[in-house]
Amino acid sequence: MKVIILAAGQGIRLRPYTDNKPKCMVMLAGKALLHWQLMTLRSLGLQDITVVGGYLSTQLDAPDTKLILNPNYANSNMVSTLFCARELFTPGEDLLICYGDIVYQRNVLQSVIACESELCLAADRQWQKLWSLRMENPLDDAETFQLGPHNKVLELGKKPHSYDDVQAQYMGLIKIRGDCVEKFDVAYHNLDRDGLYDSKDFDNMYMTSFIQHLIDNEWDVSAALVNSGWLEVDTADELEHYNQLIKQGDLSSLFDLDKINAA
Repeated sequence: MKVIILAAGQGIRLRPYTDNKPKCMVMLAGKALLHWQLMTLRSLGLQDITVVGGYLSTQLDAPDTKLILNPNYANSNMVSTLFCARELFTPGEDLLICYGDIVYQRNVLQSVIACESELCLAADRQWQKLWSLRMENPLDDAETFQLGPHNKVLELGKKPHSYDDVQAQYMGLIKIRGDCVEKFDVAYHNLDRDGLYDSKDFDNMYMTSFIQHLIDNEWDVSAALVNSGWLEVDTADELEHYNQLIKQGDLSSLFDLDKINAA
């Protein structure tokens, strides 16, 4: 299995912590987000890891990984960053895609790896607990995530009208089955470069918009459902709050650092 970590963004909402380092290098409990993630990946024997950098890429510290750059990081989004690593897509070999601003326990990664669908998304059923720590009104920043039978994903990435629209929360951890890697690439390159995708141009398309396109074209997209066990670090206030809660020992029910690389 190949692993691609998307770490090109500027992390504007994390300033001043990202004034002189990429978003994935900010410190959570004394260790960079990227280093926590690498620990989890390697605990399950995943060694073929590539980081796609952009903003302040010379400050990326990712031992024993490959580095690819998105030179247009300031004017593009996650999907464009992913396809900067297109050369690594190997038909027949599973591909794991990870956002650079998340950390997750080993059991979360195990759930995604075990999924046998064409495309699998880690999704948190207990997302409201985490979102309530992050903001006063969890619905303000949540996105729709609608499931059908057998955890098939029907819709994601839209603005929810109520909590009923959010059966889980997409986490930024994706696995593409090896026999689908080539058609994943083809699906992207067949998109209209002049089109709009959830009001975004091609280069700034959200990952959820691309995944929804695949769903609408009858891809078998499933959720690997988990109950907590991860964090997304998006703002300076969140980072400071998480670090304080970890110091106090009050975060372990949602995310346990001791389970980063242990069962």
